Amino acid sequence: MTIDQIPITRFSIITRITPKALRYYDQLGLLVPAAKDTLNGYRYYTADQMERGVRIKTLCSLGLSLEEVARYIDAEAKGDMNVVQALIEMHLRRTRGEINRLQRIEVLLKQSDRELIKMALSEPVIKDVPALRVVSKRDRGSYGETIGRLIGELCETLFRPDNQKNLVKMSGPVMAIYHDQEYKEKDADIEVAIPITGRIEVDEGMEVKNLPPVRVLAVVHKGSYETLHLTYKDLYEYMMKNAMEFAGPGRELYLSDPCKTAPEELLTEIQVPIKMG
Repeated sequence: MTIDQIPITRFSIITRITPKALRYYDQLGLLVPAAKDTLNGYRYYTADQMERGVRIKTLCSLGLSLEEVARYIDAEAKGDMNVVQALIEMHLRRTRGEINRLQRIEVLLKQSDRELIKMALSEPVIKDVPALRVVSKRDRGSYGETIGRLIGELCETLFRPDNQKNLVKMSGPVMAIYHDQEYKEKDADIEVAIPITGRIEVDEGMEVKNLPPVRVLAVVHKGSYETLHLTYKDLYEYMMKNAMEFAGPGRELYLSDPCKTAPEELLTEIQVPIKMG
């Protein structure tokens, strides 16, 4: 070992990274020791690697994944600030979404047991939904982040000057349509649609189409989006008792603006297309 070689245990103390994590970073090629003893396998680092180690520690503490950390450091070294900025903005959006989720949980935990369990505002009803002309966009991802992002992109298009000049207007509540046959945490197939009137010019990936008429079992949920599963359970139990079967992708219609409405006061209509058994 030369004077410039720092043992992994000392390097761990300096960077506040555990030896276990340092060994893993070595395997990933994220922080490779400057030297390894061929006899005992000991890892040694140099003084100029301390900055990289501290950089990795800082980015990880901010919640970036190791893949994102590697991309960030690589882009920073190459001077590609566009990639650096894109990573920061993506993580900022994710952080804001997590803050909103935790705030909704805080509100929910402050509610009484009765309010927590009884969330449905109305009894399930069967109704015929007419055909709807909508502008929509479909993508994959986690539920909250993807729905929020698609709503933002659609609304931005809707309220562009050229579309407002053509008298484009919303003619109904924003809805999310779920195309999966099962629940997925991170790769859900989600479409967001907004009923509209007027002639609209859309961006790539969006489309204007007619949703066909459909018979649905519907119920209005009152409360945080975090508690929607409670009303879904009641709705599916009602379907089973009344010999109803699924007949298409389920929808959620957002009757309240979450930016202006307290989480416990939010109204969401759940619609499940059905056929009678």
